[in-house]
Amino acid sequence: MEVRVGNISHIYKKIGVAIVDLSDSLQVGDTIHVSGLHTDLTQKVDSIQMEHQNVQKAERGQCIGVKVTGEVREHDLVFKVVD
Repeated sequence: MEVRVGNISHIYKKIGVAIVDLSDSLQVGDTIHVSGLHTDLTQKVDSIQMEHQNVQKAERGQCIGVKVTGEVREHDLVFKVVD
C-alpha cells in the first residue's frame, strides 16, 4: 500500500537531489515510490536535508531535499510505501 507524502518541486540533476514539498511525514529508512508520466522509481530514503542540515524526520508542510538514485521530474508525485 502507498500513501502520498508530497510532490517534487525542483530537481538538482548533477547531484541527484529532488526537492520535495511534503503533505505528510517522511523519515530516513522509509521506502518511497516516485511516480509520474515518465517516472517509476522505488527506493529507500538514505538521507533527508532541510536548509543544508541532515535530519532524521520531516513533517507535513516542510520542504526537503532527498537523494534519488534514478531520474525523476518536477511535479512527480512521491508516495511512502507502507506494509
